[in-house]
Amino acid sequence: MNKQPKTRKITDGVELLDRKYVRKDEKMKKMVEEEFEKLQIGQQIYDLRKEANLTQEELADIVGTTGSVISRLESAEYDGHSVKMLQRVASALGKKVTINIVDRDDQLQSI
Repeated sequence: MNKQPKTRKITDGVELLDRKYVRKDEKMKKMVEEEFEKLQIGQQIYDLRKEANLTQEELADIVGTTGSVISRLESAEYDGHSVKMLQRVASALGKKVTINIVDRDDQLQSI
């Protein structure tokens, strides 16, 4: 009896999209990485604000800006993050900003 090894059926939507559209296209791969980085920044600001039980307007008052600015900072589509503004937000939340420059290949393995 000859048994064929079972191939793993892919059910993860992200993996399917990655295999079909991203892996073989370096331009697309770079764009996805950049968008993911923006998403991570916005999500972290959102998570920290929620953890502090603050509304966008309350955080904005502490930072010295407006609620719409905080809303933009939390958006995955926003690409105007400045280190200065991130430092102001972090400070208002009792945190600090650290920046690490890493090899893109190393970063992707940890995602």
